[in-house]
Amino acid sequence: MNTSTFSAQVRENNNMAVIDLVGLINAEADQPFKQAYEEADGMDFDTIALNFAGVDYINSTGIALIVELLAMARKSHKRLVVYGLSEHYLEIFQITRLADFMDIYENESTTFTIEAGN
Repeated sequence: MNTSTFSAQVRENNNMAVIDLVGLINAEADQPFKQAYEEADGMDFDTIALNFAGVDYINSTGIALIVELLAMARKSHKRLVVYGLSEHYLEIFQITRLADFMDIYENESTTFTIEAGN
């Protein structure tokens, strides 16, 4: 496991806001993750994608943060989708039932291909 700190960068791709997540999602990720979400929310797209390809580790506080972002997305009528989860974290999303509330894709090109078809 990499011991890198957390960072989140927001960009646009195919009429979606994408948040590229890198490092550890734990208590220290709270503020930068929420700031990135607010920036993405302000881009006025219906869908926000969370890119987990650069994430090294998610602890229980990180899962709670993702749940909080999901609630924020629902409140602002945004669709939250994720991609780039490792097999381990895909299983965690299924066990915690996060997968019941957001669409999960394998990678960015799959996400945008499917989104373009909607």
